[in-house]
Amino acid sequence: MSLSPPPRRRVLLAAAPVAALALTLTACSGSADSGGANAAATAGALDKATTLTFWTWTPNLKPIVAKFEALHPKIKINVVNAGQGPAEYTKLQTAIKAGTGGPDIAQVEYFALPEMALSKDLVNLDDYNVQSLKDKFTASAWSQVSTNGGVYGVPQDTGPLTMFYRTDVFKKLGLQPPKTWKEFADDAGKIHAADPTHYITAVDPSDAGVVDSLIWQAGGKPFQTTGSTKVSVDLKATGATKVSTLWTSLLSKKLADPTAIWTNEWWQGMASGKYATWIAGAWAPGSIASTIPQTSGKWAAAPVPQWTAGGKASSENGGSSNAVPVTSKNKAAAVAFAEWLNSDPTATKALADGGLFPATLALLKDPDFLNKKIAVLGDQQANQVYAASSAQVTPGWQYLPFQVYANSVFKDTAGQSISAGTDLSTGLTAWQKRIADYGNRQGFTVSGG
Repeated sequence: MSLSPPPRRRVLLAAAPVAALALTLTACSGSADSGGANAAATAGALDKATTLTFWTWTPNLKPIVAKFEALHPKIKINVVNAGQGPAEYTKLQTAIKAGTGGPDIAQVEYFALPEMALSKDLVNLDDYNVQSLKDKFTASAWSQVSTNGGVYGVPQDTGPLTMFYRTDVFKKLGLQPPKTWKEFADDAGKIHAADPTHYITAVDPSDAGVVDSLIWQAGGKPFQTTGSTKVSVDLKATGATKVSTLWTSLLSKKLADPTAIWTNEWWQGMASGKYATWIAGAWAPGSIASTIPQTSGKWAAAPVPQWTAGGKASSENGGSSNAVPVTSKNKAAAVAFAEWLNSDPTATKALADGGLFPATLALLKDPDFLNKKIAVLGDQQANQVYAASSAQVTPGWQYLPFQVYANSVFKDTAGQSISAGTDLSTGLTAWQKRIADYGNRQGFTVSGG
């Protein structure tokens, strides 16, 4: 069986060019224009003949764009799939540096946003009164576009952390979805004992994003930035320690499988029941449905296990925003479109129908949305699980202003511990040192290395 993985909603980026970053560390993040003046310009920009270029990997977007064009006949939007992850970001940074060939609006993942904001690649949307939309979005989504003293994107989607599990595997073994991480570890032993070729889950040695999400859900805040130059990195604190202890135990006992995900082999394992769970963002069922449709109805969604019985803490795994590059020649119209796309009820519902999990509070409270049956999950009303997870995201998380680089060296540090089934805390310590050394070389003052 040959499987072709669909586009990932959670992407691990390769290192992007940041050599000039240190030169801009102390630069002002705002602009000379007043918010009021630019807000007025935004309102009038839609009355002028304009063509906007939108770089996005969001599927089925053209019908939504057509609705906007019908509302604003003088605006035409050219939707371009410029790739995702390294492909898109490399093209975007190259175009911004050249001052030509780039988009007016770009889809940018939350973890990549701080670096681009600090490099002054993106427009500070505070200058266009985007703050007025704050109450329309979840607190977590808004916090992730708020960085470097401004707002650098309009939230588009989020990835509330969820545990997806094979109902047939759990039923066969008489198991219920684990509510705590202790129960998760106990179930891992039972699943492997019943069939030594089966595991409770796979852990990708190259995916920093999942480990970040697990530390976040455990209450950790390993990355903190103060101002534009002071960065602290602490992967030895309580949240990270909880995660490293649990997963070191599972991996060393071979109860979890250290293997690359998004590969044909992993999908084959997911299809056969080799992996009983997948801990991921709310976007995951779309990938399951499109890649291994033969398993439809064999999956269900459950809250991510808790560190304390009765707890409800969650985190994010994925999600993106719409940002306006500083090289856009149609900034006001671009901002207006990004606002509409991500806050208009018709547009946000269409995005959700296309597979994105919404960042807007109105849709998260909509009975039709919450009660929608998800076929791949056995007609479960899983949006209720996701919405509850979204509401319980632990506040205070930050990504590094060079998270792209940090993610790129995860596989060479913490990933080595995952692959070998050795002490993950040792790998996290090595990752911390690489992060701190790099940040200091780039002109940041990094503590905790």
